[in-house]
Amino acid sequence: MLVAKSTTTAPLLQDKASSTQCFAFKGDNPLIWPLLSLLKRSNHSWKVHHLAAALQEQGLLKDLDEQPQKALFKQNFLLMNALFELQAMLLPGCWLQVKAMEIQIFRIIPTNLETQLSQDDALRDYYLDWQHYDTCPDIIQEMLESFWNRYEAYIGANPNAMPKRQALKVFELEQDATDKEIRKQWRKLALQWHPDRDGGDANQFKRICEAWQTLREQR
Repeated sequence: MLVAKSTTTAPLLQDKASSTQCFAFKGDNPLIWPLLSLLKRSNHSWKVHHLAAALQEQGLLKDLDEQPQKALFKQNFLLMNALFELQAMLLPGCWLQVKAMEIQIFRIIPTNLETQLSQDDALRDYYLDWQHYDTCPDIIQEMLESFWNRYEAYIGANPNAMPKRQALKVFELEQDATDKEIRKQWRKLALQWHPDRDGGDANQFKRICEAWQTLREQR
């Protein structure tokens, strides 16, 4: 039996996530979507390094630095950033517990949700701030673009499939839609049609990804 959904915590958490992001970056952390697949397809908790290993097996997570310690830090940062972003996106429908050694999606929201969230405030703020990634914005953007292209190839999306006008139609937006409106609609539709969500559809998800590729490149 599901508990009553929160009506206030999710928007507050999403606002906090948005406020700590570096808006210089055009795209989302692309690890959000393969992580959602891994978590939804299992009924057990994950450890961060196990998630990393699974993504590496899929060819979606490459070495991030020549120095092993820095590579491990950057890998951990990317994963935790994606997990905290996904946590905000899934509320209030379900609860993504983000603990380094115990990561799992639950259909039942904790009765002490606000307490649970507040306990991780400092950690969440740290990992949602790209300045802590220890590199310059241009390099981060290049890295995310590389990851995104790899993920599109993995799901079979065609990044050159549609013009901007058609992409906005797919997003159900007007031609004068703002960057904020486009990004908000991208997250809403991608989460709605993700094939590992109830009612999701792989083909529609690919189409949404193709539209997002067009729109983020022209912003």
